[in-house]
Amino acid sequence: MLNKKWDIVLKEEMSKPYFKKLGIFVKDEYNKKTIYPKYQNIFNAFKYTDYDDVKVVILGQDPYHGDGQAHGLSFSVKEGVRRPPSLDNIFKEIKSDLCVTRTNNTLTDWASQGVFLLNAIMTVEKDTPLSHKGKGWEIFTDDVIKLLNKREKPIVFILWGSYARSKKALITNPNHLIIESAHPSPLSAHRGFFGSKPFSKANIFLENHGIKPINWGD
Repeated sequence: MLNKKWDIVLKEEMSKPYFKKLGIFVKDEYNKKTIYPKYQNIFNAFKYTDYDDVKVVILGQDPYHGDGQAHGLSFSVKEGVRRPPSLDNIFKEIKSDLCVTRTNNTLTDWASQGVFLLNAIMTVEKDTPLSHKGKGWEIFTDDVIKLLNKREKPIVFILWGSYARSKKALITNPNHLIIESAHPSPLSAHRGFFGSKPFSKANIFLENHGIKPINWGD
């Protein structure tokens, strides 16, 4: 279902009763309602970025709930879809931080370079944010973070906003770097996201550990 290494490291997790219950709930929701992303795209973050290839984790809360936006990667939208305000602010910070301009709203190129774009809640009902909160996704994605935390090869965890920053307690391995700030949403971007330089900080850390940096532009 996922990539080869993810299939191995998540085999036990996906056999647990809560995950089976979650699977039944999700399938039922898709049968009855409009749910995003498309069913076949739920695990895209895992398909694009295998366990051993993760260099950077960018954690979102739940998928975009507008029509045609979400496709299984946090903060990314499908081609041809208008750029959401949070993503627009992310691109503004890339420009300020790295002096590069990004125009492609679909972040699959980041994912293919090792940026694991994970939403803590991986499905959502149309026009109803956080509608799948407390159904089991958080248990699963917390354990995914714990599995990444166990890895010896260094990872950069980028935590934007109070929800993502609440996951900091799961990241205890000193091999990894945590970069945290306010969320890029219009409500909070001016309270510490702008000027935080997460992209250059991530690349400096990766280069210092002999890991190829991310091309954040397009």
